[in-house]
Amino acid sequence: QETEPMGTAGPLALARDKLVDGSGEPFFVLNSDVISEYPLKEMIEFHKAHGGEASIMVTKVDEPSKYGVVVMDETTGKVEKFVEKPKLFVGNKINAGIYLLNPSVLDKIELRPTSIEKETFPKIAAAQGLYAMVLPGFWMDIGQPRDYITGLRLYLDSLRKKSPAKLTTGAHIVGNVLVDETAKIGEGCL
Repeated sequence: QETEPMGTAGPLALARDKLVDGSGEPFFVLNSDVISEYPLKEMIEFHKAHGGEASIMVTKVDEPSKYGVVVMDETTGKVEKFVEKPKLFVGNKINAGIYLLNPSVLDKIELRPTSIEKETFPKIAAAQGLYAMVLPGFWMDIGQPRDYITGLRLYLDSLRKKSPAKLTTGAHIVGNVLVDETAKIGEGCL
């Protein structure tokens, strides 16, 4: 448990005994302030195929100057470097906050407030062990309440295109609505 804010990497060092089971299998780390599609099976295949130490998901954005840009080899996915809020165009792919990490990554993280994006990933990239996979589908930062609502709408729009049967329909339901199959809606609630 954090007694002080530990950044985006420090908590991984804190949770080391829960993340590593001795099998050597990689583990996922997901940012909680994004909404997107999560092609986890494809990411596992990508990670195994490249043989590096870490994989990150990246997404394309229209205005990369607002973000830290991931500069990568378009063929192999190998990450070359990160450029924070570039003034000149260096690429349009940014960190999507979805990671698959080998347990050895934890050896590079100290138990202190640490940024995985600014401290750990650049070291792994410099050692030629970081690869990026382009996220298929939608992605949105939902760190603000207004963005959460917009992100939820994007998710439901995506669901309508890919799995419309999962959306609920009926006389009193308008738009894209997802109701869990175990939910019970009482009389007069709609």
